[in-house]
Amino acid sequence: MSQFIVTDRKTDYLLPPSVDDWLSQDHLARFIVEVVDQLDLSNLTRQYAGRGSKAYHPATLLSIMVYGYSTGIFSSRKLERATYDSVAFRYIAAGSHPDHDSLATFRRRFLDELSDLFVQVLEMAKEMKLLKLGTVCLDGTKIEANASRHSALSHGHLEKLEAQLKAEVQELFALAEQADQADVPDGVSLPEEIKRREDRLAAMAAAKGKIAARAEERYQREKAEYDEKMARRKAKEEVTGKKTGGRPPKAPKPGARDSDQINLTDEESRIMPVAGGGFEQAYNAQAGVDAATMLVVAVGVTQAPNDKEQVEPMLATLKAQAEVLGTVETLIADSGFCSEKNVNACAAAGIDPVIAPARDEHHPDWRERHSEPAALPENATPVQALSHRLKTQAGRALYALRKQTVEPVFGIIKSVMGFRRFSLRGLKKVTGEWTLVCLAWNLKRMAKLRPQ
Repeated sequence: MSQFIVTDRKTDYLLPPSVDDWLSQDHLARFIVEVVDQLDLSNLTRQYAGRGSKAYHPATLLSIMVYGYSTGIFSSRKLERATYDSVAFRYIAAGSHPDHDSLATFRRRFLDELSDLFVQVLEMAKEMKLLKLGTVCLDGTKIEANASRHSALSHGHLEKLEAQLKAEVQELFALAEQADQADVPDGVSLPEEIKRREDRLAAMAAAKGKIAARAEERYQREKAEYDEKMARRKAKEEVTGKKTGGRPPKAPKPGARDSDQINLTDEESRIMPVAGGGFEQAYNAQAGVDAATMLVVAVGVTQAPNDKEQVEPMLATLKAQAEVLGTVETLIADSGFCSEKNVNACAAAGIDPVIAPARDEHHPDWRERHSEPAALPENATPVQALSHRLKTQAGRALYALRKQTVEPVFGIIKSVMGFRRFSLRGLKKVTGEWTLVCLAWNLKRMAKLRPQ
């Protein structure tokens, strides 16, 4: 008698198999389908005109998309293939096979509706007793754009290339006017060569115009900041009667700089420094994460490489969601978010800020970890008060929540779910895709937190 289990692929089923028998009851795909079926998708379904052939239901396409992002499958072609090859995707699609064009079109078409679905899922988590807002940890991470940094051109290089192309066009025109074109290599069409260079010059002129527009926006922003600093210096001098020491702020200069760049593939992305050194064409993805559950409760994407200006947008998002999800009591963030304006904005919103004014030493003296700071002066500024609080044992314990909350979320999204590069291009589309990623993470997390 054989000691092995016989593998028989020839015998037919006596009864047709049921897709409900394919997955265990606690499978992630089953949980995603159950949650999506409870969402209000009327904003999606009403956009279908009902003409032509029948369309796949938005619930089916959304479930395929969310499960794909939660398991590291982002390509619409790979998602289509998975409906044939994967038992989980076969369960979600109920044996149907949406083509890659339908999936890609669905993703692009309903990006604006994802923010409402994102909040609906969080509201469901609240109803399931999985989410109770209180402390939110804020951080940003660089996600590569769907464009290479080698496709970027600087303003200085554009001007050099423009001069070179103009000289080549003049040379080609001179050759074309000659009766004897003996100097023209065989197979070269002068009109085609001229047109190719003129098209490149037109594209470069458009790129320079966009760089100039960005430079003007930057100048207006820096000019406003400069005027505010100078006004504060003048007011202080009038109060004290003394000239303010130190160098005065340097006035910004208008116009584009040689280092200003634009990417020809995704012009809304930016070259940003990344962890580990080096630079990449990327976006700065923001996430506010609930400290108790590690659920992402607020998302955003910015073109700025630093996080200084991202506190106020996140506060606005949390305020808009407060009626549904509840109010946030404490906001924790690292030194990249620290400024007097951000600390005051948190106070104005009724949120207790725990934002590090500076980077902590990696190996402080052991006595510092077990001691309390001296009393805070009565005339301390809000930033000084915050710095003092973070030197207390209670403040250090609260700030320590950041590393064990938001950073693991980014690590899992990048390393486990495999999302390191956007599939879409443009700030608006990228923001929608990041919302989809965080929606997938939340459902993945809720599946673990739910009572088994």
